[in-house]
Amino acid sequence: MRSYDLTPFYRSTVGFDRLFSLLDQVTSDGSPGYPPYNIERTGENAYRISVAVSGFSQAELSIVAKENTLTIKGEKGANENTGATSEVLYRGIASRAFERVFQLADFVQVKNASLENGLLHVDLVREIPEAKKPRSIPIGSVEKAPQVVDSSAGKVAA
Repeated sequence: MRSYDLTPFYRSTVGFDRLFSLLDQVTSDGSPGYPPYNIERTGENAYRISVAVSGFSQAELSIVAKENTLTIKGEKGANENTGATSEVLYRGIASRAFERVFQLADFVQVKNASLENGLLHVDLVREIPEAKKPRSIPIGSVEKAPQVVDSSAGKVAA
């Protein structure tokens, strides 16, 4: 696995410490790739996370959004066999419990979640409050002539 040193970016940026800390966590994270997932951009401020959860029902899945963290958990019940008399000779379909955690950017909210064809879709929207949106600052010019202050008399000379 590659190792990236983000130290030069810490020196030349202000206010992005959290972003680079998250990048450090992602690159050094040795978490397994189960279950696989996609992150898509569906609009200018809309995103979708799709997680492959084949074999899990809605009751066995949970989604929790707390602050800037989205946690998706899947836990199988104690009885995995559908038939009481069946015996599994080979298990190639993973049905183990999982927990997948996503760090969300500021002002990103979970809008919807759906389970379709073995994929769990979580729709996210970034809604920036009006007070936080960028605004244009007009640049004015100063039309006054500079003034010279006479230090001996304490008067302004024109």
